[in-house]
Amino acid sequence: MLILTTYDLDEYVFGALRAGASGFLLKDAPRERLLEAIRVVHGGEALLSPSITRRLIEDYAGRTDPVPPAPDLLAALTPREREMLLLVAQGLSNQEIAARLVVTEATVKSHVGSVFAKLHLRDRVQAVVLAYEHGLVVPGRRPDAL
Repeated sequence: MLILTTYDLDEYVFGALRAGASGFLLKDAPRERLLEAIRVVHGGEALLSPSITRRLIEDYAGRTDPVPPAPDLLAALTPREREMLLLVAQGLSNQEIAARLVVTEATVKSHVGSVFAKLHLRDRVQAVVLAYEHGLVVPGRRPDAL
């Protein structure tokens, strides 16, 4: 789902992401950006307006009270899947993850798909939100092992 709106309000962005949106753009986005967003979301990836991304990062960076993960939230993940979650949350693409871990992109896609299925996530945006909400990733700090 791609949200296109005139409302640049955080509560709408967060609500849309929680409802499963994979993209959120403002109506004043250039035509090329809108077409790119449609292609990205259709391809199973996620895209946010740059101003929204900046505010989202600033909001999470300013938090000092991360929600501790539910004890069983990550228990279903294998060590490799946990590593994938951290790398996705850091914003790495499948290609970048594959290069870093010296595996194929197909292997990365398989592991990332398992993470999404086990954690009931729709896309990378929701994975990033989950990681930040639970303090697994903090801007400016290297993530600890899960």
